[in-house]
Amino acid sequence: MGFERTGADRAAYSEAAEKPIKYTLEPNDHPYMNGAWTPQHAEHTAEDMPVIGTIPTDIDGVYVRNTENPVHNPKGRYHPFDGDGMIHSISFRDGKAAYRNRFVRTKGFQAEQAAGRALWAGLAEHPSLSEQPGWGAHGGLKDSSSTDVIIHAGAILSTFYQCGEGYRLDPYTMEQLPSADWCPPEGISAHPKVDEKTGELLFFNYSKTAPFMHYGVVGPDNRLKHFTPIPLPGARLPHDMAFTTNWSILNDFPLFWEEHLLPKGYHVARFHPEMKSRFGLIPRYGTADQVRWFEAEPTYVLHFLNAWEDGDEVIMDGYFQDNPVPETSPDAWPAYERIMTFLDQNMLQPKLHRWRFNLKTGETIEQRLDDRVLEFGIINNQFAGVKYKYAYSAVSKPGWFLFTGVVKHDMDTGESQAIDFGPERYGSEPGFAPRVGATEEDDGYLITFVTDMIEDRSECVIYDARKLADGPVARIILPGRISSGTHATWSQGSTIRASQTANAA
Repeated sequence: MGFERTGADRAAYSEAAEKPIKYTLEPNDHPYMNGAWTPQHAEHTAEDMPVIGTIPTDIDGVYVRNTENPVHNPKGRYHPFDGDGMIHSISFRDGKAAYRNRFVRTKGFQAEQAAGRALWAGLAEHPSLSEQPGWGAHGGLKDSSSTDVIIHAGAILSTFYQCGEGYRLDPYTMEQLPSADWCPPEGISAHPKVDEKTGELLFFNYSKTAPFMHYGVVGPDNRLKHFTPIPLPGARLPHDMAFTTNWSILNDFPLFWEEHLLPKGYHVARFHPEMKSRFGLIPRYGTADQVRWFEAEPTYVLHFLNAWEDGDEVIMDGYFQDNPVPETSPDAWPAYERIMTFLDQNMLQPKLHRWRFNLKTGETIEQRLDDRVLEFGIINNQFAGVKYKYAYSAVSKPGWFLFTGVVKHDMDTGESQAIDFGPERYGSEPGFAPRVGATEEDDGYLITFVTDMIEDRSECVIYDARKLADGPVARIILPGRISSGTHATWSQGSTIRASQTANAA
């Protein structure tokens, strides 16, 4: 037990000291503040890191991951999604790697640094415990910007799942940039999408007041191009979206906060199996009257893989939860039963699933693609919004929000192969790094951060995506042990540099 403050073996790294963070967090018995979820409080700048194997010379780009790292003792019960956002970035070029990690200096983080203590209660507590108004759909939470991370317009964009501001950082220096000034008053949800073919960013938000959702488009110059309300029947809890060349796909699932409890400040989510799931297809620059709503089987979906157009159909792949509101997990620790249950993918039972929306008939056809519990999938981002062949899904440890391996699917044949990170080794959502000059979809590398609990360290692990069974081609030993977290992304170096040059002009 205890928290990583200064990093391990600092003398082995070319590393610059960063301004220390004020913290009050004390050792405790919380399952998501210990083990692989032990918070990291040190910020590092490192090159010339030890390498097991050889870093390929045909990787050029940046792999970025977001994590939750609470700094102060919580006000009441702590939920791991309350933790302060910390971005980890590792850049590659010419067979060399450079690593940096920085806290996201959100408004809430800065206020608590000044106060020297927590000012906001978290997801598991009543908003009245918060000392100041919060952000986003929930209203009483701190926008920790610790959920999602993408790279758009040459900058990292960090977002919060309950809706908050869009915080931007330089992918190479990790310098915090001005926040996204196009962000609407209601904030933006986690999981905005980048169309690499146009450079556009597609986003949505949600709230407890009508119209309950908005949708927008930001150009490659980081300027707002389109923003429109999307009326819903009431407050909803959308988490992700998808897109194709011409359509953006929003959702209205039958799992949402109990309406009669919201005026009392209680945010209790209930699943309504008697209601259908609804998917709203809107033209990229469309308005509410142009949304095509399609009904489907009741479920909840945390994440989608991809979507594309095929004649009169729009096809979308994602992870259909067979059990959106599970009974208490038998593996949960006493006093943390509900928190652990709703973080356990093996209780929620997400399965790889396909929806087909017929634009002529309005019919939805569904297909189960794999009966294994899988989630947090990624693709080669160059194929986002168009027909693709390969998907990479995370395998979860039963009882825990921890990733133990990856399954690669051939979406055309249904064939798959799996890799395991090894005993007591927990990875992050991977990123797919296309090989420089690649002409095939899976010609590249899978990159992930892995925390090794036996060796008490973290590594950046690189696999040849076509030879997963051969094991890692390189393992880069990082200067600090990374806390487990949520999402990650990859962006090509040429794309980042071109965007930065264009937007600086």
